[in-house]
Amino acid sequence: MQIRITRRCNDRGSVSGFVVVITTAVLACAGLVIDGARVVSAKLDAADHAENAARAGAQEVVARDGVITLDVVRARESAQAYLSSVGVSATLAVTPARITVTVSKTVQMTLLSLVGVSVKSVSASRSSAPVTQGDQP
Repeated sequence: MQIRITRRCNDRGSVSGFVVVITTAVLACAGLVIDGARVVSAKLDAADHAENAARAGAQEVVARDGVITLDVVRARESAQAYLSSVGVSATLAVTPARITVTVSKTVQMTLLSLVGVSVKSVSASRSSAPVTQGDQP
């Protein structure tokens, strides 16, 4: 004689759904941490290169009638030379009073690409102007 024990349990597969939801949430958080750090790093890198290029360009000055201004052509060339030496391309805006450099970078996402975010673009702009002795504190 066999006795058959029947369990009435409606929880079949409920742990699997919980594991899927928790795993997805953990991967999303890890993606935000890892890829977020990469985006912040790229933003800081772009800002650093933009600032250094602007400083290099702002050192190309010319004095005309006692007024110190930027030599627009040499300032552009100097900033572009710095950018070329570090392998970065940028947008330059040069006037006799100021040079502005905008560096843009594209960051490939690693974990966030699993949820559809594959690329993030960042940019940074920095300006510099010639400083005369009278401008210093």
